[in-house]
Amino acid sequence: METEFLATLGDDERAALLARGRRRSLTRGALLITEGTLSGDVFIVLAGHLKVFSTTDRGGEVVLAVRGPGALLGELAAIDDQPRAASVSAIEPVEVLAVPAAGFANFLRDNPSVMLTLMRTLTGRLRDADRKRVEFGAYDAVSRVALRLVELAERFGEPTTDGILITLPFTQDELAGWVGASREAVVKALRALRRTGCVRTQRRSVVVSDLPALRRRAGLTGY
Repeated sequence: METEFLATLGDDERAALLARGRRRSLTRGALLITEGTLSGDVFIVLAGHLKVFSTTDRGGEVVLAVRGPGALLGELAAIDDQPRAASVSAIEPVEVLAVPAAGFANFLRDNPSVMLTLMRTLTGRLRDADRKRVEFGAYDAVSRVALRLVELAERFGEPTTDGILITLPFTQDELAGWVGASREAVVKALRALRRTGCVRTQRRSVVVSDLPALRRRAGLTGY
């Protein structure tokens, strides 16, 4: 499971990074980063969750990742000075720290050990992207939905007496964009998972009632 960037820093390193930025607040749906634009800020998520996505030529949305508190965003454009590779928007009220690219570069020069941490973060994301590409070709829609629900439960879920509550306001359209399926296929997949007792769905929330069974349906081993 990915450890967010801020949590990997020491106390002094974290304080030095936070001192270089300015706080910004976003409402649900607000864009933080727009694909294809040139911008030098690097962002640290302080509170709330955002989705990273790309827009297809036909106007469709492909969700690439969900990021939460402690995550680092926009670092690639700051490193290579190229246009943003994806867009990022808030899926709930969010607070971030915006660090200018020059300030982020100075922070890395002053704290060279953080470069290894950054490399591990980027390597982890590359591995995750490779794994998701394999999923698209090798798994059916139900398995892909199960995989994303496992990820949401393990990274962002809240344990309750009835299971693990996923409270992120993720719509079925957004979930469809994340698993690479139609909204109708996602609706059918959720219905199938409900029938097996893995999950219970409510308005804007999902309860994972049997995580081991959900992991098995997702094709995951070792649980």
